[in-house]
Amino acid sequence: MKRTIARRAAPEVNAGSMADIAFLLLIFFLVTTTIMSDKGILVKLPPWDMTYEPVPIKERNLMRISINANNQLMLRDEEIALEDVRERVKTFIMNPQANTKLAEASNKAVLSLINDRATSFDSYLLVYNELKGAYQELWEEAAQRYYQQHYESLPIEHQKDIRSAIPLVISEAEPTEF
Repeated sequence: MKRTIARRAAPEVNAGSMADIAFLLLIFFLVTTTIMSDKGILVKLPPWDMTYEPVPIKERNLMRISINANNQLMLRDEEIALEDVRERVKTFIMNPQANTKLAEASNKAVLSLINDRATSFDSYLLVYNELKGAYQELWEEAAQRYYQQHYESLPIEHQKDIRSAIPLVISEAEPTEF
């Protein structure tokens, strides 16, 4: 005698609300997700002035930094390693040979960054970061010397005093073909 098992019909799942839930989840993730955006190099350009006449710069106050197509670095027509740039730039900006006050010595320093059209962007950024790093270290040293605090923790007025004494002056020339 064979027993027959009664088969029950499988219960159906109502999938009508699944689309609503998926849509709500999609909206939730779109609203809460932050999308990364490229920021580039944050450099504030001076305002355009048609009446501006270039100020003559003495050769001794100008440091030319060149990057060629092979990503080789030249500092005042002398090949240099990237690791040595920061200290040389700091020495140039502060001009220890000058017998003048801090503000007078560093206000005259101008860094001129010249690169080849074929220079890699990574090399350019590495050099630019070293130049900015030199200024940041000088600002930090000045903050420690005069206020015994970190530069970032100083009030805005003191930061402005330090930046006016040691202004960030990086001139970027039009790319050339060496």
